[in-house]
Amino acid sequence: MATPNIRVFPDLAALTAAAKQFVLEQATGAIAQGGQFTLALAGGNTPKPLYESLVSADTPWSQWHIFWGDERYVPLDHPDSNAGMAFQAWLNHVPIPKNQIHPMPTADADPQTAADRYEQTLRQTFGIREGEFPRFDLILLGMGPDGHTASLFPHTAALTVGDRLITVGNKDGQARLTFTVPLINHARQILFLVTGANKQTALRHIFGGTGDPHLYPARLITGNALWFLDQAAAEGVVQNA
Repeated sequence: MATPNIRVFPDLAALTAAAKQFVLEQATGAIAQGGQFTLALAGGNTPKPLYESLVSADTPWSQWHIFWGDERYVPLDHPDSNAGMAFQAWLNHVPIPKNQIHPMPTADADPQTAADRYEQTLRQTFGIREGEFPRFDLILLGMGPDGHTASLFPHTAALTVGDRLITVGNKDGQARLTFTVPLINHARQILFLVTGANKQTALRHIFGGTGDPHLYPARLITGNALWFLDQAAAEGVVQNA
């Protein structure tokens, strides 16, 4: 992959503060240019403090449009729901219009039907035709110790889907909904938030010259990506970290 754009922070608190500033800068720029800010959220523990910090932000919330890059196939009120976490930490506390918040549907018996529905939601919201990809202003991503990002897990069929916006991911036999690789790569800006020493091995393979993208799927993200790492994740991976 091309030389990654990496910033290293001493701890989660510093990373969170920088991420908040970055998100708000992207929002300001997008709203000034196009009148709205389209943001896709990540799940997991790392972005939760960011979401909590955004509650106090001074921004025109009425121009924000919120989506999710992936979702576990559980109800919104389930403890494992990515959307549920974001609502509790942030979205329930700010005046973003409800019709501009778009959680992934997880009530259908068939996850593929749900994927089709969310794809249609994106096409309608962005006003795009079949074969086109929406251009999100910002997509937030995390990364697991196995190198997965969104719900793009190693050696799964979702990694090779190139003609859809949304597909069905698989984690240990459990269905997930996820953005596809080309949809993520089409974003104006991608921001990875990665913390913890247990991410070092995956990061070495992702940033290295010969890593296997099917074993470390975050390597497939080749768009305009910025990586925010804490010291624990970066140590031994990033020079002078």
